[in-house]
Amino acid sequence: MSWTDERIEKLTKMWEGGATASQIADELGGVSRNAVIGKAHRLGLKARPSPVKANEKPVRPAPAKKAKAPAETPASAPVASESKPVAPPA
Repeated sequence: MSWTDERIEKLTKMWEGGATASQIADELGGVSRNAVIGKAHRLGLKARPSPVKANEKPVRPAPAKKAKAPAETPASAPVASESKPVAPPA
């Protein structure tokens, strides 16, 4: 398959008309969707927006709020100890 002037003209018209790369490939025959995209790029045809919108964030439900656990003393915190009298040696 070679890119003849007629095929390039048809690709350009369909691309500018909003046809998808797959539709153009089917119409031209003997060429893949990726070949159409590559040729359009090399011809400098205007890029079209992706159907996946990068700037829109998907809507997700808000995460459930967790109940706060009571504060625990860290292991390095000093622990108060009871002082017990020490018996003198016998």
